[in-house]
Amino acid sequence: MYKPANFYRSLFTLLGTFFFFAENSKAQENDDSIEMVTDRPDATESASIVPKGFLQVETGGFYESFEENEFRTEIWGYNTTLLRYGVFDNLELRLGWSFEETRFSSNGMEAPNVLSGFSPLLAGAKVAIAEEDGWLPQIALLGHLYLPFTASDDYRPETTGTDFRFAFAHTLSEKSSIGYNIGAQWFEGVEGVAYIYTLSYGYSVTERLGLYAEVYGDFPENGKANHLWDAGATYAIKNNIQLDATVGSSITEGQDILLSAGISFRLPK
Repeated sequence: MYKPANFYRSLFTLLGTFFFFAENSKAQENDDSIEMVTDRPDATESASIVPKGFLQVETGGFYESFEENEFRTEIWGYNTTLLRYGVFDNLELRLGWSFEETRFSSNGMEAPNVLSGFSPLLAGAKVAIAEEDGWLPQIALLGHLYLPFTASDDYRPETTGTDFRFAFAHTLSEKSSIGYNIGAQWFEGVEGVAYIYTLSYGYSVTERLGLYAEVYGDFPENGKANHLWDAGATYAIKNNIQLDATVGSSITEGQDILLSAGISFRLPK
């Protein structure tokens, strides 16, 4: 029987390694003075671009489970890493990958078949379109390709996946803001396009501690709509180092539970 302790031990080791690396990097003065905006832990992508010349690392682990007719699927994500590099003031390049393990059980008995390996590499970019101006939101456009040949055998699709979305952000007050995305995605196993949406509300409890709540989902052309929610917290150790934790589940049938934790940090020029 798989022990959850292995997941948490691996996750804490991962977070400790990255924290040590980030804390001991020789950050320049202007690096720590620029507030960092991340694309995790929520499903809503920010409308902000990583500053030109900086590399931002956003990584963590997760656990999610699904159960239907006493058949249970559990996914353990040991590493979900997104690298964001500011090329220009209005453009960042993005690379992402994850290492996952999927286990199955029925009536409490674990099945022998276990899927394990890397999911397809994500390669993409985010372009800033407009800055926030009164009631007009901050706007960015981002898109990705998911490359099959980079995946492990257990997670390798036959075709290239792709997605795009517009990201919007509004400041509501000194302590609160909302972000939302609208877009579409194409993946193997899903006939036609699936339209995606997200809506996230964030609140700054202190200068370091933030809370958020979110709804998100998709509308496949030839399938049922999926709607989910999550909520969590972020804590900025420094302006360029942030911890996060999340819990979530489905509103419609599907995901029973989502648990996630991670760390993000920005390296100096």
